[in-house]
Amino acid sequence: MPHIKNALIRYRIIDRCLKNKYKPFPTKQELRQACEEALFGSTIGEHICDSTIEKDMFAMKMEHDAPIKYSKIEKGYFYEDPDFSINDVPLNEDDLESIRFAAETLFQFKEVQMFKQFGSTLDKIINKVSVSQNFSEEEGSSIIQFESAPSAAGQEYMNDLMNAIKFKNIIEFDYQNFKGGKKKRRKVVGYLLKEYRNRWYLITFDLKREKTITYGLDRMSDVEVTEQVYLGAPNFNAKKFFKHAMGITSSEQDPQEVIFKADEVSARYINSQPLHPSQKIVKEGKNRTSFSITVYESEELYRTLLSYAGQVEVVKPEAIRQEMIARAEGLIAGYK
Repeated sequence: MPHIKNALIRYRIIDRCLKNKYKPFPTKQELRQACEEALFGSTIGEHICDSTIEKDMFAMKMEHDAPIKYSKIEKGYFYEDPDFSINDVPLNEDDLESIRFAAETLFQFKEVQMFKQFGSTLDKIINKVSVSQNFSEEEGSSIIQFESAPSAAGQEYMNDLMNAIKFKNIIEFDYQNFKGGKKKRRKVVGYLLKEYRNRWYLITFDLKREKTITYGLDRMSDVEVTEQVYLGAPNFNAKKFFKHAMGITSSEQDPQEVIFKADEVSARYINSQPLHPSQKIVKEGKNRTSFSITVYESEELYRTLLSYAGQVEVVKPEAIRQEMIARAEGLIAGYK
């Protein structure tokens, strides 16, 4: 199945820029910034480089006969034929297949609260590319089946929370802790919405605790996005925050190097699907392979390791090894 091509989207962004009469003769850097902002929400060049734009314009010329020219006087690009538009070029079968696959991917989320407003749009896209006529639901499910995405509690707040994060509005809500079961009123500034195992979480700067706290949307109630704007929260770097996290849990403690051994079959599986981006092979033996990961100690860490039962043995650190032993003994005791 063909990959969904960001190039197709970039072509149309470039086309729109070249036809923008209010800002004619865009430079290569301006085209790159427009593409990166549309696709990734940033303009710093982290995802798209100038050479990508050069290749895109060359492909537009070769594949779609786009009359792109460079003006030495204006120091920017333009269409030699001002009436040309890549939107008038018919899509080929690869293009249509990419759109079909993208539409089918999005369609599975149609009933999720935050995507319901796009439901009719998805229907139109699917009908437009003839998915409903040439690729029936029964045929599709026999070829590809996505992991189910149940509608978890709290998703009804996502639109409001996204806007609050964008404009830095203070958010108030009642929060029910799993352990105590009691509700407490929280007052936060949102940093990030993050999904983990079909649950959504809000990463925040808690104004009372004055530190970064993660809250599950399914345990929120009476959510209120206030009109008050708070600009005093420390800068948040999601990549750094989750660098050593297993799942959703970060920590103020130092990460630890966890070394564990896995039997032959599990080692192959773990090597093909690493438990964490920091995973490395320490030693390959005849029957077992030793791995290391550098992570925070967390409930997600223990649950992940325990999911392999006796196929994985933690070697160090000793404290984590002893906790694994205690949990294994508790599991055995529960079956006696």
